[in-house]
Amino acid sequence: MQALAQKPTTAKETTQDPAARSEVFGKSVFNEDRMLRFLTEDAFKSVKAAISAGTKIDRKIADQVAEAMKAWAMTMGATHYTHWFQPLTGSTAEKHDAFFDLLPDGRAIEKFGGSQLVQQEPDASSFPSGGIRNTFEARGYTAWDPTSPAFIYGKTLCIPTVFVSYTGEALDNKAPLLRALHAVDEAATAVARYFDKNVNKVIATLGWEQEYFLVDKALARTRPDLVLAGRTLLGQAAAKGQQLDDHYFGVIPHRAFQFMKDLEHECMLLGIPVKTRHNEVAPNQFELAPVFEEANLAVDHNQLLMDIMDKVGGRLGLMVLFHEKPFSGINGSGKHNNWSLSTDTGTNLLSPGSTPMKNLQFLTFFINTLKAVDTYEELLRSSIASASNDHRLGANEAPPAIISIFVGKQLAGVLDELEGVSKGKLSPEEKTELKLNVVGKIPEILMDNTDRNRTSPFAFTGNKFEMRGVGSKTNCAKPMTVLNTIMARQLKEFKSEVDALIEKKKLRKDEAIFNVLREYIKASKRIRFDGDGYSDAWQKEAARRKLSNNTNTPAALKVLTAPDTLELFGSMGVMTETEIRARKEVELETYCLNVQIEGRVIGELVYNYVIPAVVGYQNQLLQNLSGLKEVFGTGHKKMGAAQLSILENLSFHLQELKVKIDAMTEARKNANAIGEVGERARTYCESVLPFFEEIRYHSDRLERLVGDDYWPLAKYRELLNLK
Repeated sequence: MQALAQKPTTAKETTQDPAARSEVFGKSVFNEDRMLRFLTEDAFKSVKAAISAGTKIDRKIADQVAEAMKAWAMTMGATHYTHWFQPLTGSTAEKHDAFFDLLPDGRAIEKFGGSQLVQQEPDASSFPSGGIRNTFEARGYTAWDPTSPAFIYGKTLCIPTVFVSYTGEALDNKAPLLRALHAVDEAATAVARYFDKNVNKVIATLGWEQEYFLVDKALARTRPDLVLAGRTLLGQAAAKGQQLDDHYFGVIPHRAFQFMKDLEHECMLLGIPVKTRHNEVAPNQFELAPVFEEANLAVDHNQLLMDIMDKVGGRLGLMVLFHEKPFSGINGSGKHNNWSLSTDTGTNLLSPGSTPMKNLQFLTFFINTLKAVDTYEELLRSSIASASNDHRLGANEAPPAIISIFVGKQLAGVLDELEGVSKGKLSPEEKTELKLNVVGKIPEILMDNTDRNRTSPFAFTGNKFEMRGVGSKTNCAKPMTVLNTIMARQLKEFKSEVDALIEKKKLRKDEAIFNVLREYIKASKRIRFDGDGYSDAWQKEAARRKLSNNTNTPAALKVLTAPDTLELFGSMGVMTETEIRARKEVELETYCLNVQIEGRVIGELVYNYVIPAVVGYQNQLLQNLSGLKEVFGTGHKKMGAAQLSILENLSFHLQELKVKIDAMTEARKNANAIGEVGERARTYCESVLPFFEEIRYHSDRLERLVGDDYWPLAKYRELLNLK
């Protein structure tokens, strides 16, 4: 099978690195520099106001912007434009139109106006909508998002947009994210102004870390499971996997390095600020990470990145795997979301400062984050739920399904000190003690607090929180929408409580803040955990603390339509009840379809690949035994004892394999007959999915027994040996 592997691409066939990345960074982006060159002063100011304050852009200005975009795009060789959006499929979508029109006299012109820039009408009934749109109600709208700059991809001007139905409901992942970012901006700005009256805006920032696998494309194409399901549904573990820990941070293999170079060049052109690359723990597993960006732009860049990775990999004869668990027995892949809040004055609100007041600001946002996650831990868990991520969460290399927060021993000590703050007014001595010896020492504490807990789903890492449970192919918009929404709600409640103490109890501002924070520390204590997330003791302790432990997607998604969830999203203006219920239905339907597809692929693999290979090898053994009988007569049984033993094992596992496949197929038929999608998803999870591992067990035993020349599927030792 190794002979199928493609010859490594030479350096001459690939993109060459520029002398300096800064020379090409953003070259294919209609960024601020290009706007200054191509827009009128009024148009530039209007677009900047839309980006910073969310103001609407006048149609006349939109016409000017469109003309400028077209002029710039054509200088870059673009011939088409598209509204680039993120439907509920989890990926991106686009429909290309040419810069082309006919005049009444039949002459051709290049045309692109404000109406084409601002809005288009793609078919809304052909995307997942959870019942919002029916087939006969096809109309939907994509609307320009000026906060994310347009870019040239290939020969097409791509305009980031939101996607909504004819009746106004969001049909994508971007619209709710933008609403959540607006909500957290308003709430966080109000709180930040306790400490700095010059703050006018708070920006949620995101730095994702993208893990992925690279495999030889020719080898991968021998595997219908990799092609159709993104993971190996069958496959015996290689003798050498990750047990020697020799891949992590090791020398990057030649073909992977060439892929990274080409990928990073493409990213530089498109303004994606990738900075870090390295080998990950599992063989053929790698990671890249960018510089932090505004959350909406970061989400767009991550979605674009995954498409670029597929295209670059294809050019180099590689397949990129984003599935959270493409190979059994070795680590899976995540997409760690590093989140923080920053002001328009340049302050990271989750980073301590040089004065006690700045550190009180840090504690305010830090403790409010703890409280928000504690209150909505089950909702946060739902945002990372998927059929593929279920295989990774709790698999001893990723966080467990139980949401908890790691803060480190030193910060835990600070919280313990603050928990003892007196109720009401503080004495001068207590104020001095708090400001000098508790709050004042936080920078020194964090300087030495470099420990990390890799089993923590939500860890504080010095100046940000790292959400580690996000799956490698998940759209970051989903967890970011939830996180920013719950933070917005929490900060609004915090400000309301602080203001009440100031007005009604006549407390000073810092006294009121300390009083409220003290109660939040007490209330959110259960969410803090610094130990081993996989230990039996933690499982029991988490249950005692009444933390949710939703180990599969159908269970995790139940919270979406709980009254508290509907009230939260509705009151914060992020999603209506109709939008939330639609998303839940889409997620459940997607879960069912993913498991259904995998079940069908397993059946195809067993009947079309495994069984013929086993029968062919059995025939070879039988022919061998027949020859032995001819030569040795009655002594052939002794001479062929090994062959007979292998034949017996082959027959046993083959029979069990067929029994399990047929039972799984019947269970799938029963699940498909269930109308209500929640019950259908639960049945797929509990009655169909368990057969997968049983089938795999018998198939992998057969792979171990059957001669290599007879096995038609690329094996782990071949797939995971990229050179």
